[in-house]
Amino acid sequence: MSEPTHEAPRTEPTARLRPVLDRIVSYKPGGPVRSPDGRSYPLASNESPYEPPPAVVKAIGAAALGVHRYPDDAATELIAEIARHLGVAEDAVAVGCGSVGICQMLLEAVAEPGAEVLYAWRSFEAYPLLTALSGATSVQIPLRDGVHDLAAMADALTERTRLVFVCNPNNPTGTAVHRAELASFLDRVPADCLVVLDEAYREYVRDERVPDGLTLLAGRPNVLVLRTFSKAYGLAGLRVGYAVGDPALIAGVRKAHLPFSVNSVALAAALAALGSEAELMARVESTVQERGRVRAALIEQGYSVPAGEANFLWLELGDRSAAFAAACAAAGVAVRAFAGDGVRVSIGSPTENDAFLTAAAAFTGRHG
Repeated sequence: MSEPTHEAPRTEPTARLRPVLDRIVSYKPGGPVRSPDGRSYPLASNESPYEPPPAVVKAIGAAALGVHRYPDDAATELIAEIARHLGVAEDAVAVGCGSVGICQMLLEAVAEPGAEVLYAWRSFEAYPLLTALSGATSVQIPLRDGVHDLAAMADALTERTRLVFVCNPNNPTGTAVHRAELASFLDRVPADCLVVLDEAYREYVRDERVPDGLTLLAGRPNVLVLRTFSKAYGLAGLRVGYAVGDPALIAGVRKAHLPFSVNSVALAAALAALGSEAELMARVESTVQERGRVRAALIEQGYSVPAGEANFLWLELGDRSAAFAAACAAAGVAVRAFAGDGVRVSIGSPTENDAFLTAAAAFTGRHG
């Protein structure tokens, strides 16, 4: 008598899915790895290595008692505090499910078949994915010496360009463009084309030539700045981001907001994080110091590492990228490899960073 089977019968799909899905590679976040002795050092996803401050943990606990109710979909209290913190009007701020959630809202607001979305490449992996899903066409401009080639990007603008992403500092290279060239670029963009300054890593910038995007908004109603609570504020697991721009632009962006996509616990945590800013920025400074130490050690080991302004570093490894990532994984260190280009490593705690440097030294010792 044959054993019973619980496998569901295979059937052909009956739903008509969009053909674009056949061409899309899903976003793949960094996964956990472990060394043979069980150690794990998560340096693949640009997270803060620090647990939330006590005030944030307390706010999360209090908010958890109210999760049987819907959150404030307008994020009234959080928007008011962000506006006060930045010195802008409340109607100049929109909140979303992480800065990537706002990217999706922006594309829903401006993109459509026949439209073009322009950005540097390599840059944030979500740009091509979200652009394809919006029905628009990606126009990718290669980096020049690892940095946005803003002159080439300006030359690539057409009447079909609806949105331009400028990731500054850039993910995954960590490089940043300076005020003069960015302002010059913005002046070349037509007034009816939206420019998004994606500043997810702004708090880690120490090069004074890299502008705070908020200082470039005056007189430019087509420019919008993105920020997030996921990195410097340590709330990657709760997904809160925000946009700042001209009130008329923000009003349109808010219409593309998915209702209740920022949950009540996330709202409370972000509000408490703003109240704990001094403590959090001290942690950011520690990360910046570790960034300098790790880069110096890598250069001494013989690696090519551009100066980075984020909470990660970029190793220009080309065809050796996958092998390097595999060697790190074998040592329990998770890094992010971009096949054929390089490897991004997040700056973690000193212990995590030391584990990575040991793995990097072993790799260069074997492979030169």
